[in-house]
Amino acid sequence: MKNNFRDAGLVISIIALLISAVAMLVFTYNASLQAFCIFAPVICVTGGFTAAKLISVTRKNFQYFARIDSDIDRMERVSMNFMPIAIAIVDSGSRLVWFNVDFAKRFEEEAVYGNSIEIITKLPLEKLLGRDSYYEIKYKNNYYKVYADAPDATDAKDVYMIYFADITGMRVLETEKRLSQPVVMIFVIDSYEEIFGGSSESETAKITVQIDKLLEDFISGTNGILRKYNRERFWAVVEERYVRAMIEDKVKILDKVREIQVNDRINVTLSIGVGRTGRNLAESEDFARQALDMALGRGGDQAAIKNESGFEFYGGVSKGVERHTKVKTRIIASSLIEAVEQADDVYIMGHRNSDFDAIGAAVGLAGAVRKLGKNAYAVIDKQTTLSMQLYNYIYEKEKAYLFINAPEAKENFGEGSLLIVVDTHNPAIVDVPELLERADKVVVIDHHRKMINYIDKAMIFHHEPYASSASEMVTELLQYFGDAGKISSVQAEALLAGITLDTKNFTLRTGVRTFEAAAFLRKLGADTVNVKMLFTNSVECYREKSELIASATVYRNCAIATAGKVMQDLRVAAPQAADELLGVTDVKASFVISKLSNDEIALNCRSLGALNVQLIAESLGGGGHQTMAGVQFRDTTIENVQERLKEAIDKYYSNLNS
Repeated sequence: MKNNFRDAGLVISIIALLISAVAMLVFTYNASLQAFCIFAPVICVTGGFTAAKLISVTRKNFQYFARIDSDIDRMERVSMNFMPIAIAIVDSGSRLVWFNVDFAKRFEEEAVYGNSIEIITKLPLEKLLGRDSYYEIKYKNNYYKVYADAPDATDAKDVYMIYFADITGMRVLETEKRLSQPVVMIFVIDSYEEIFGGSSESETAKITVQIDKLLEDFISGTNGILRKYNRERFWAVVEERYVRAMIEDKVKILDKVREIQVNDRINVTLSIGVGRTGRNLAESEDFARQALDMALGRGGDQAAIKNESGFEFYGGVSKGVERHTKVKTRIIASSLIEAVEQADDVYIMGHRNSDFDAIGAAVGLAGAVRKLGKNAYAVIDKQTTLSMQLYNYIYEKEKAYLFINAPEAKENFGEGSLLIVVDTHNPAIVDVPELLERADKVVVIDHHRKMINYIDKAMIFHHEPYASSASEMVTELLQYFGDAGKISSVQAEALLAGITLDTKNFTLRTGVRTFEAAAFLRKLGADTVNVKMLFTNSVECYREKSELIASATVYRNCAIATAGKVMQDLRVAAPQAADELLGVTDVKASFVISKLSNDEIALNCRSLGALNVQLIAESLGGGGHQTMAGVQFRDTTIENVQERLKEAIDKYYSNLNS
């Protein structure tokens, strides 16, 4: 190569000398030209060698940079090919046109030229290129962050580079951190005093040892700890992984405890409050306490799990054990009297579409508060109530001085007013929501199993899921009101009507305290014949009830009746039809779907205890008791509700048998 450059310089010099010789012969007559011709060869020879040298240097530089560029290009290709991160190049059609060794190793089955990258990412190429951040994908057992180089708007690219960063290790650490999170659990033996009150010391010791052993065996399967707080309460701290296993096992410990019997007649039940996902142990303990309150408020014999997003419930298939002690009732009565005395006036309301129990409890309590010297009113919406017979009866006897309609109540309710909510604790279904929103002082008296959505600003929350009715609870409170509790016979009959309705003539959820409450009302002058007359129906109502019963079909031991048209007395006829259907052979529960208006459908659920209709109603967005529950739907069809009901029944049996 060097010789070639030297030869080029000699050739240029010889050509320059020849040109100079010719110039000397031509221009000999001119002295100036002669001088030029003398120096021209020198200049040409020097310039030729200089030009040759420049060409030589330039060629050398080009060769050097070309070699460097070639080396860099080759090194880049090699480094990309063996880089410890999966890289692929795809065309505009998402087809693989190149990939490196790591990509081929990780995605062996899909690493084929021409395959679509979407087989791996499950995402269209446009989505990968559509943002500056990344997507996370899972391929087999590994996790990847997927990056893509979005094309420049001024660059007409038709190939794109995709990067797959393996983050499996980080995800494993995150999962382990979640699974090792400490969870607080509180175990409580339901109704300890009532269950063991009549047992001997040896029998009590024998049963408690069995319970202790069950809980110890349960915790021994974990790496947690268990401590007995007192004779009926236990505390435990376990890792999150074992709580998940307990849930997958359907909290079988509840079934095992239920097999233990006291005196061969009473089954022991357990309530469990679980606090998980707390930021620390203190918050998890607070969650566990809230969960336990919910479990007990829903009747016990279940596990309630509280986390950041809400509650989950498992179990709750058995009947609650009635409490015999009235200490709590006496304390509540004393607190209620104090709250009434500090109030300017008192307003008492029930739930929307109020029934005999809601109106009876409101009327009985209003009568007692009046005797304490305060103005008290039972709030009623005559447009929606199902208790016009009771309202008319009281109006006829006492001129309805205890009642106030909803608009007037909203107008008169002031800052010093006390609001008492009876027969519901759900703020979404109270009769006049505006009163609840405005009230600073609220008292709740209810017997329905506790729901997640409850009135949380109540200064007194008297909740007794073992009671038959709100009227029974109010009757018990009146016994601690002194002379103020001696209400009129008409008001006593209103309370007795409420008890009669919710117990189905003292058949369902009827305990010793229910009959004691009825006896107290009887002493106050309640006439059972007058109460019976309150339940009479019109011929039209009987006709509608008969049509509902005639439409019934049986699905998995459940009678389902439907009313596809709006009827005048359907709000009264539907619950009665549900009660009647329980008399059909082999029917464990009854469900009546009725169209109350063009956009409102009601589902009435009843059972005799063999099937827990509360769980079915809750799965559909409603609630209630084990033997009586309900759901309201809007903007749907009878057929859709019927289909959803059958799915809920299937799910109930599936959970029961698993």
